[in-house]
Amino acid sequence: MPLLAAGRAHAQAAAVVPQALPVERLAAERLAEGGDAQALRKPVPSTGELLPVIGLGTARRYDEASPVLRETLERFAGSGGRVVDTAPSYGRAEEVVGEIVEAAGLREKLFLATKVGAEGREAGRAQIEQSFRRLRTTRIDLVAVHNLRDVGTQLKTLRECKDEGRIRYLGITTSFHAQYPDFERVMRSERLDFIQVDYALDNRTAGERILPLALERGIATMVNLPFGRGRLFRAVQGRQLPEWAADIGCTSWAQLFLKYIVSHEAVVCAIPGTAKPEHARDNAGAARGPMPDAAERRRMERFVDAL
Repeated sequence: MPLLAAGRAHAQAAAVVPQALPVERLAAERLAEGGDAQALRKPVPSTGELLPVIGLGTARRYDEASPVLRETLERFAGSGGRVVDTAPSYGRAEEVVGEIVEAAGLREKLFLATKVGAEGREAGRAQIEQSFRRLRTTRIDLVAVHNLRDVGTQLKTLRECKDEGRIRYLGITTSFHAQYPDFERVMRSERLDFIQVDYALDNRTAGERILPLALERGIATMVNLPFGRGRLFRAVQGRQLPEWAADIGCTSWAQLFLKYIVSHEAVVCAIPGTAKPEHARDNAGAARGPMPDAAERRRMERFVDAL
C-alpha cells in the first residue's frame, strides 16, 4: 500500500517538484565563513546568517537530564550542529536543554529555538519569560508562534522582544495540514524570519505551496517531522539501501530521508528528534557529500511511493 494516498499524483506533477540547490552554490556555502568544508550550511534569508542544515529536535525525548542526553548534545555540537529546537509544550524539554547546555558550556555553539503557544498577551509574555529562565539564557535565537495559536497577539509580543534585542528571529510553526491555508495567509501578511512545517519524503504536501511561498517571501524554512512520524522507518525495516543511495553519499536510511529534505532550495534546516549520540552522529552525515538533484529527488519519491 502506498505511503501517500496521493503519492503517484505528486510524482507525476512535475510542476510542483522542487528544485535542488545548484551544486556550485552548495559548495560555496559549505566553504563560507571558514566552516567545515564537508558540512552543508544555508543562509537565513533575512540576515544571511549561515546555519548547518541538520538540527536537533527535543519533543517527547528530553524529560530528564541524563548522561546520554548530555553526550547527545555534545556530540551534536561537536559535529558542527547548531540548531536545537524545543517548546514549552514538550514536557520538561526546555528545562533539560537549558540545564545540559549550561553544564556543558555549549551556549555559544548552539542556536536555541523555542515557541510560544499561549492565549492572550499577558499569558504569552509570561510563557516567553519562562522560556528564558528554563533555557538559562538572556537571549533566544528564535521564538515562533506554535501552531498559529493567537498568532496576531503573539507575533506583536515577539516583535517587541526582537526590538529589545532579547530574541534574534521570530516565526510561526505548524505540523497540521488543516492549518496550511491559515499558515499561508500569515506568511503573506506578516514579516517573518522563519517558518517551521512538517515535510518528509512520504509527506510532501508542504512542497506544493508553502515551501515555494517561503522562497518567494524570503522566509527560512525549518522542517519538523522529517522522518514522517516514523512511517518511513517502518516501511523500510529489514530492507537494504538501494544501490543508488551511494550516488548521494548515503550510508543509512536516516541520511537518505534527511538529504531529500535539506536538498530542497527553501529548506534551511531539518530538526529530526535526536536523543542518542549515535543518532546525532548518523544524522550529521546527511549534511556531507553530494546532494540529490531534481532527477534524484524524483527517483527517491518514486521509491517511497512504491513501498
